Amino acid sequence: MKVAGFDIGGANTDLAVIDFEGEKIESIEVDFAYLPMWSNNDDLSGVLVELIEKICPVSEIDAVGISMTAELVDAYDTKKEGVLDVVKKCEETFDCPTAYVGVEGMLSRDEIEKTPLKAAAANWIATAQIATLISDNCIFIDTGSTTTDIIPIKDGVECAIGKSDFDRSATGELVYTGTLRTNLASFLDKVQLNGNEYRVASELFAQTADVYTVLDLINPEDYVCDTFDGEGKSKTECAKRIARVVCADLEMLSMDDIVEMSRFIHQKQIEQIADGLKQVVDAQNLDLIVTTGLGKDILDRPAAELLGLEVKSMGDILTDEECVVAPAVGTAVMMNKYLI
Repeated sequence: MKVAGFDIGGANTDLAVIDFEGEKIESIEVDFAYLPMWSNNDDLSGVLVELIEKICPVSEIDAVGISMTAELVDAYDTKKEGVLDVVKKCEETFDCPTAYVGVEGMLSRDEIEKTPLKAAAANWIATAQIATLISDNCIFIDTGSTTTDIIPIKDGVECAIGKSDFDRSATGELVYTGTLRTNLASFLDKVQLNGNEYRVASELFAQTADVYTVLDLINPEDYVCDTFDGEGKSKTECAKRIARVVCADLEMLSMDDIVEMSRFIHQKQIEQIADGLKQVVDAQNLDLIVTTGLGKDILDRPAAELLGLEVKSMGDILTDEECVVAPAVGTAVMMNKYLI
């Protein structure tokens, strides 16, 4: 059985194609594409096909599983509208069996049309499938380009208090911060530099991808999203955007200054994630953390270590590339179990 698992996000669409022998995974191949659904949602069908074709002919795919978070983009008036639009496009694209990750398991098209909100931002349910391979009792943290899921697992079953993004934003289980697309002004009010504190400009000047490029914590190919100023992604161009955050430029600040600022900003984002993690740890009395996603080593491990918690990585069982698209891998696993 060859199963394609997609995680359709607001900015990125991730794919895992898994060959199964029964429930045993024979091979995993992954890819992803930057697709801003707020402006290009009509391109979804073509992108889904193109991603598969980079790995194998679409005709070789026996089934497709879909998880999504794209329903939140402002191209849709409501989450319901977004879910149903994604489902419609997927159903028009694939002839093979297709189903969707919901908070209570996989949903058919008919089921999802009756209760569409059950599939809204449920991709963390799929990631939990992978985390349980490491421990039946843990909290997994998945920091992607945009958001951070912090999900408790007990006795091999996820036990999140919140089931929607709205609810999880109150429980610590969703921290809306990520490795690439997060506006620095969203979690900073001041930056320390050369012994002084500078208030930041609340503008779309720089994002976290700029910081982690300057600090060499991501590779150039990781910077897949658009820049805020429409310019390039070199270290100098990233530094120029970071300087603007304190109303300065590269004639006023040196590269050493930008690196010092970036280290301070990095620590603040670690603390932001640690704050959500502590809330979940206190509620669930769990102390093993499993990290995944693009930010697993950049943000999640140091956030857990800041709290003195034991940390394991999904990188122990998946490649780094597979960790980045862990919800897609989990979606394929859930789809395979759904069909068996």
